[in-house]
Amino acid sequence: MVKKIVMTLISESKTRGVFITVLMNITHLIGILRGMFYKVKYIKNIKSSIFSLQSNSKIEIFNREAKINIGKFVFIRKNASIRIDFEGVLNIGNNVFINDNCNINCVNRITIGKNTKIAPNVCINDHDHNYKKNTSDHLIRGEVVIGENVWIGSNVVILRNTYIGDNAVVAAGSVVKGTVPSNTIFLNKRETELKPYKSKDKVVQYSV
Repeated sequence: MVKKIVMTLISESKTRGVFITVLMNITHLIGILRGMFYKVKYIKNIKSSIFSLQSNSKIEIFNREAKINIGKFVFIRKNASIRIDFEGVLNIGNNVFINDNCNINCVNRITIGKNTKIAPNVCINDHDHNYKKNTSDHLIRGEVVIGENVWIGSNVVILRNTYIGDNAVVAAGSVVKGTVPSNTIFLNKRETELKPYKSKDKVVQYSV
């Protein structure tokens, strides 16, 4: 592992420059220290190897029975929010990358497979609010399973009872619920419609 780190640093220095490489790796080191802080803070709830949690990202655990399992070399960028409550279990596989401003809310079970990449502003929820109030529980619980080597584009919302197969791609801006087969691209069909309206008796027409 040490040899791999050294070779990576040498390669990065050649392509980015020494100064930028040093600054970037100081940021990585701070992220690793922040990850260690949360591991100590929730020592009974988090099982992990080395992972990086960059500035303003946070992990909140609201129940002693909740668990997070984080694999090797997981990288979580800035302003991400991870919340686990009740007996929720969040599993994050090796080499998962979670970009800025992502939100993961787990009260039952969420699994993210190894080598998966998640773009900015993605929301993952394994539950809905029980607006019908037909049970005593204010939540309707399900699960989310994201396979290995999946790419999830920016601004995607993943809802409860969603199963995304290995090597799938979820297009930016999609709302996902249900099954996405392996080796497929998922996208919500979009149609742009522009309608004229009257402004002071004048018809305003827009076109693209």
